[in-house]
Amino acid sequence: MFNRLKMTVAALALTTGAALAAQDTITIGMVLEPPNLDPTGGAAAAIDEVVYANVYEGLTRFGSDGAVLPALASSWDVSGDGLTYIFHLHGGVKFHDGTDMNADDVVFSLNRARAEDSTNAQKALFKGIASVEATDATTVTVTLSEPNGSFPFNMAWGDAVIVGEESVGDAATNPVGTGPFKFSGWVQGDRVDLERNAEYWGAAPALSKATFKFISDPNAAFASMMAGDVDAFPNFPAPETLSQFDNDPRFTVIVGSTEGETILSTNNKSGPLSDVKVREAIAHAINRQEIIDGAMSGYGTPIGTHFAPHNPAYVDLTGMSAYDPELSKKLLAEAGQEGLKLRLMLPPPAYARRGGEIIAAQLRAVGIEAEISNLEWAQWIEQVFKGKDFDLTIVSHTEPADINIYARPDYYFQYDSADFQALMDKLNLATDPAERMAIQADAQKMIASEYVNGYLFQLAKTGVANAKIKGLWANSPTQANDLTGVSWTD
Repeated sequence: MFNRLKMTVAALALTTGAALAAQDTITIGMVLEPPNLDPTGGAAAAIDEVVYANVYEGLTRFGSDGAVLPALASSWDVSGDGLTYIFHLHGGVKFHDGTDMNADDVVFSLNRARAEDSTNAQKALFKGIASVEATDATTVTVTLSEPNGSFPFNMAWGDAVIVGEESVGDAATNPVGTGPFKFSGWVQGDRVDLERNAEYWGAAPALSKATFKFISDPNAAFASMMAGDVDAFPNFPAPETLSQFDNDPRFTVIVGSTEGETILSTNNKSGPLSDVKVREAIAHAINRQEIIDGAMSGYGTPIGTHFAPHNPAYVDLTGMSAYDPELSKKLLAEAGQEGLKLRLMLPPPAYARRGGEIIAAQLRAVGIEAEISNLEWAQWIEQVFKGKDFDLTIVSHTEPADINIYARPDYYFQYDSADFQALMDKLNLATDPAERMAIQADAQKMIASEYVNGYLFQLAKTGVANAKIKGLWANSPTQANDLTGVSWTD
């Protein structure tokens, strides 16, 4: 009798233990659905939010603290003159379709990204490459046309992931990478599903499956978290409701920083906006704190230039464009602009739609009428980003340390400064950390003094997750939902 009882209790314990085993699937909420799933052929942040470090990998990668870490390259050597990088690849790596990933794939990927007909949104990352050669199956030699101390950093971007020649043609809808998760399906308008890659070359992830669920409406996002339909929302679209989650032990509120400089992007070649006095007038019409409070429920750090406040090289230049509506009116009068009318094109994110209404009211108060047009992302990409058919727009630039975009005359806000371009050339050649910081400071001051854009705030990362989830990034050094270290506690 006693022995039978012991066996029954033991069996019950085993059954209970199995029932209480930690969950190994996750549903992640996202505000925006990616237009495609090819990080080498699209500018939308939502692409990397699904595939970066999960499906695709590069030679290097960003860690949660922004550090550049080895990825497909286990290590690299740099020549004394800074012109040659030798990358040593992990052996035995396979793409999700079973084909080998080797040095030839790196050569193909980098040459494809830098080709004249490349559609890579960050083609400038590859501009300085003179040649790429496969020394052997696991060694790649990259020769630069001039030294670039940022090259390993550049290779960590999602735009620089390694792709297979056999599969890249279908990457937009069927991404095939080398990462710890494989693409398993996309129900457009609803979700993208990933599953664990059993053949992954590195450490196996704790999660067996991951679903990225697209929920653009803030009220629906709140309801989905409360109902448990979504396990985590790393970039939660309704910051005004965070206090409700904070007071509920079922959830953890995660507040961190991002690389997202949120700006009132200005078309520097659009009629009156080509006049620096008009751009300065717009800058002084903006009350940053009112936008942060009204659009972001107080989450966000004011910025006065295109640089993240958490970066060691950041210079606080908010005073140069301090809120001063009377000065704004004076500058408009000096510029001969009375009854100025501008088009304000707003993409879907809440910071843009809510912030746009506030900015339109602020501009109206100084005599500028801003006609608002709400665009979907595909429209925004075509009309604003590619077509440059706009006066003003609001967007958060989430790419890491991307002040170099101001050195591209054909970039969508069309700032063309030979002096700034020379500064970026100097930065690329500099390897001394102190010299690089000084150049970055000069660059920040230059674009702030020319009022290239209206600098609003650094986007905070406000997330909500089930309290049993661990390993989600608190900060966003790049646009990613890296699931490689995510797991559930018992």
